[in-house]
Amino acid sequence: MKKIILLMTLFSLCTSANAQRKVEIVEPVRQNLADAGGRVIKRKVAIGRFSNETQYAKGIFYDKENDPMGKQALDILSAKLAASGKVLLLERGDLASLLEEAKNSENGLATIGADYMIIGSITEFGRKNVGKSGVFSSTKSQIVEAAVAIRLVDVSTGLIIYSDEGKGMAELTTRTTMGVGGKADYDATLSDKAISEAIGQLVENIINKCTDKPWRTFFLSYDNDAQLIAGGASQGIKVGDVFSVKTKGKKVRNPQTGVMIELPGKQIGTVTVAQTSGDTPETEYSFVSFTGASNIDANKLTDYYIEEINPTLTLSF
Repeated sequence: MKKIILLMTLFSLCTSANAQRKVEIVEPVRQNLADAGGRVIKRKVAIGRFSNETQYAKGIFYDKENDPMGKQALDILSAKLAASGKVLLLERGDLASLLEEAKNSENGLATIGADYMIIGSITEFGRKNVGKSGVFSSTKSQIVEAAVAIRLVDVSTGLIIYSDEGKGMAELTTRTTMGVGGKADYDATLSDKAISEAIGQLVENIINKCTDKPWRTFFLSYDNDAQLIAGGASQGIKVGDVFSVKTKGKKVRNPQTGVMIELPGKQIGTVTVAQTSGDTPETEYSFVSFTGASNIDANKLTDYYIEEINPTLTLSF
C-alpha cells in the first residue's frame, strides 16, 4: 500500500513540472496616453541620439556610431512615441552636422526644424543567471536589467525641460521536478523587453512636457495673394481651426543664469485655417485669413507668432 501511495505522489509531482516565462517591471508603468481624450496639435520631435554608455557588448572592434543596443533603444522609443498619436517624429540622420551648424547660426537649435529634441542613453545593462535547487525540484532564471536616461530639449530655447531615468527588468524562469520539466536556452529577446519597460516609464512624461506649452508656429508669407503659416494636416491642423496671433514679447536676461527670457506677447488678432497643403511634415503649410484690430506688417513677419488657443480663455483684442 505504501508503494502505491509513493508512486501516486511521484506521478503528481512529475505532471506538475512546467516552464514559466514572465516579464517583471521594477517600477510601475504609467497610463498609456493613447487612450487619453482631447485633441492635440502634434509637436515635431527629433530624436537626436541614443547612446550605449555601458560596457556591455563593447569589444575591440566596437563602433560607437553603429551600436546595436543604442539603435535598439532608439527604435523602441520611436515606436512608443508614434503610438501615442501626439507627436510627429522627424528623421534626423544628419543630426551631428545640424548641431555643429547650430553653434554658428543665429537661429541656434532652430535649424533642426523640430519643436523638441530627445537625447537618450542606456546607463545600466546587465544579464545574470540564477538558480535554486530543492530535494525534488529546481528552478533556473535568466534575468536582464536595464536603465535608460532621457533628456528633453526645447529647441526654441536650448534648455533641458525634462530629465529622468527609467528602469526595467525581464525574466525567463524554467522549473523542473524530478528531472522533468522545461528548459530554456539563451533568450536574446529579454534585452528588448527590459529596455522597452525602462523606456515605457518615461514616455508619458515626455509627451506631457511636449504638450505643456501651447503649440506655436509662424507666418511664412503675408500679402494680398496669400497668407501662409507653417504646419499642416500631419500635425492635426484642420480647415476651420482658429489660432491667436501675437506680437513677440520683450526679451530680458536673467542675471543669475544669464539665460534670455521672452516675456509673453500681446494678442492682436486671430487666423482661421482655410486650406492645408504640403507633401511632408517639413514642407507643410496652411492658408489662413487674418482678423484683428491692427494690420500685420508684411516686412516684419518675424515679429509675430501664431499660437494654439487655450479653450478656457476668452479672446479679446
